[in-house]
Amino acid sequence: MNDEQLQTIEQIKQFIDSSQAIEFEGINTKEKYQWIEEVLRKFKYQKLKRNGKGILRRYIEKVTGYSRSQVARLVGRYREVGKLKVTEYHRHRFPQKYDAAEVALLAKTDELHSWLSGPATKKILEREYEVYGQAQFENISRISVAQIYNLRGSKRYRGKRYTHTKPVVSRIGERAKPESQGRPGHIRIDTVHQGDLERQKGVYHINAVDEVTQWEIVGSVDRISESNLTPLLESMLNQFPFQVVGFHSDNGSEYVNQMVAGLLNKLLIRFTRSRPRCPMITGWWKVKTAL
Repeated sequence: MNDEQLQTIEQIKQFIDSSQAIEFEGINTKEKYQWIEEVLRKFKYQKLKRNGKGILRRYIEKVTGYSRSQVARLVGRYREVGKLKVTEYHRHRFPQKYDAAEVALLAKTDELHSWLSGPATKKILEREYEVYGQAQFENISRISVAQIYNLRGSKRYRGKRYTHTKPVVSRIGERAKPESQGRPGHIRIDTVHQGDLERQKGVYHINAVDEVTQWEIVGSVDRISESNLTPLLESMLNQFPFQVVGFHSDNGSEYVNQMVAGLLNKLLIRFTRSRPRCPMITGWWKVKTAL
């Protein structure tokens, strides 16, 4: 704030009276402290009379937005040391007794012994150092049971314990959206289990729907297996009144297997399957929703 034109306590009093509806805000605490220090030094706060000190404090309250008690505290600090400085806060942290290597030892021990209880794990750590002379276990062998459970819940431990495995990538079918471009011959297929009755296993209904014409063919098998499903699929595909050029399914193993892929390859049909977060919606479900 540029307040060079204010040179006397009387001018400051007039400024306060004329700016009742105006609110000021400093950019940050450091700048506020610096400005307060400059104002106190400029008007020689310690040599002012009581009335003048009160006016100067009201001025500081107005410009900084600090409360009366905050300003009194800052003025008192200025009178003691002659300057104002932002106090840096240092969070108290306990020293780490067990480093990353020792946490990794605990994680490895738990993995090898199938995550036993705390007391059993502590005994193993003690034996590693005292009986087998493993020097790296010297510090962690003195760990308490409670601290074992604390470390098991920490991020350092979880990062050492869990190994990320690569997902299994199936080369059967193409994870893509079917592109019919308004032409028939692109089939969506899905499986629905009829349900069990009196402990008797129900049949599985195979629903195949053309994307464009909604021509639908339904077949049934008593078991979902490659040997039962593949002949039914070939029969259903041959029943469509147009050439089938696209076959789209979910990622179930009844469709994503070598026998189905071989059948579609023989018939020169493009095999696509669902993408992540893109569920299958067949004509059967559309009809049921409409009903």
